[in-house]
Amino acid sequence: MTVLEVIKKSTEFLAGKGVESPRLQAELLLAQVLGVPRMNLYLQFERVLAVEETDALRELVRRRGRREPLQHIVGSTSFCGLELAVNRHVLVPRPETELLAELGWQFLAALNSEHATALDLGTGSGCLAVALAVHCPAARVWASDVSADALAVARTNAARQNVTDRIHFGQGDGFRALPPGTRFDLIASNPPYVPTAEIAALEPEVRDYDPRPALDGGGDGLDFHRRIAAEAAAFLKPGGRLMLEFGDGQSDALRAILEIQKWIVEAVRADYSQRPRILVARAG
Repeated sequence: MTVLEVIKKSTEFLAGKGVESPRLQAELLLAQVLGVPRMNLYLQFERVLAVEETDALRELVRRRGRREPLQHIVGSTSFCGLELAVNRHVLVPRPETELLAELGWQFLAALNSEHATALDLGTGSGCLAVALAVHCPAARVWASDVSADALAVARTNAARQNVTDRIHFGQGDGFRALPPGTRFDLIASNPPYVPTAEIAALEPEVRDYDPRPALDGGGDGLDFHRRIAAEAAAFLKPGGRLMLEFGDGQSDALRAILEIQKWIVEAVRADYSQRPRILVARAG
């Protein structure tokens, strides 16, 4: 079969499995098999695929039809323009989290300090920590996670972006991963925020393949935010900031949680789809 023919057949198969944007997904999988940029496929529509190429694509398309995330199949994803490794041990970074990273590095850059420090609490793939280190070369970044498997992925991504020497990785539950007395200019976190009862209704790519501990935020989705609100102030330098990602409809409840703990909420920023998504606060 030709390139165009296998794209059409793969698109039909994925559409029948309920995969979103099936044509795009088929093209990305074929580009992975052929080792070429996706747009190059449009110059090769009449090329006849070798048997081994067709077989390799068929297996990838079957996996995608089982709703395995494209990012897991190809082994990476793009975050803030950085190509990062992902697998079943980490949450696939979402576009909304890019806003959290951007706000974080803008704050660190504005400090204009050679000693700026940041903590990515619950780092997962390391996307936040790596983005902060790449965009703020003078900053020193800590990345913590309770999962050793997640930290292995984060270390891989730090090495890919040549920032290993500026990120300190710590394993532990929340702030217990940090030495006593550690203080930061910025604490940024994308903690689990899906209410437990809503996990079953998530898309299969998320529900069945993202690690549940990275999704499950408890009854109202804000269990981890409560803990951070209660504990984070002791780890902030004077003038430091706390930046938290949260889910749809959680803005008012999260603001109340922080204000009970004497935080001063400075801003609630909307994501690229204009939904409230990032809260910025300082200790009161």
